[in-house]
Amino acid sequence: MHTETTLYGACSSRISGWDMQDDALRKALGARIKTLRKDKHWSQKELAGQLGARYQLLNKYESGLTTPPAEMLVKLADALATTVDYLLTGNPAEDTKLASTRLFRRFQALESLAEDDREAIIKVIDAMVIKHQTRQIVDGINN
Repeated sequence: MHTETTLYGACSSRISGWDMQDDALRKALGARIKTLRKDKHWSQKELAGQLGARYQLLNKYESGLTTPPAEMLVKLADALATTVDYLLTGNPAEDTKLASTRLFRRFQALESLAEDDREAIIKVIDAMVIKHQTRQIVDGINN
C-alpha cells in the first residue's frame, strides 16, 4: 500500500475502501476542493492559511497530484463548509435535501464541464437568485 508523508506524518492513501491513488479519483477530489474554494472567492493562499498548510500543497491537492491525508480532509471539509463524504464522492450530505432530483442531477452533470463553463452557469444562477431576491424585497415594500 502506498503511503504519503505530509506535515501530519505518514498517512495511508487508502480511505474508506477507495484507492485514492487512482488518477480519476484524485482529480475529481481536487476539482471539488477547487470549486468549493472558488465559490468562497478564496485564493489558494487564503485557504491554505486557514488549514495551516502551504499553498503549494493545496495546489497539489487541487490538481490531483497528491491526495490529502484524513486529517487534512477533515480540515478541508470544515473550512469549505462541506462533508468529507462530499469531498471524496461528490455525494451531497444526506441532511442536505434538494427538493428536485432533476435539478440535483443537472448539478452533478455540471462537475464534468470545463471550469469556465461551470463559472458561466454559476453566474447565470447567481443572477437568477438575485433577481428573485430583489423581486421579493420590492414586493415587500409595495405591500
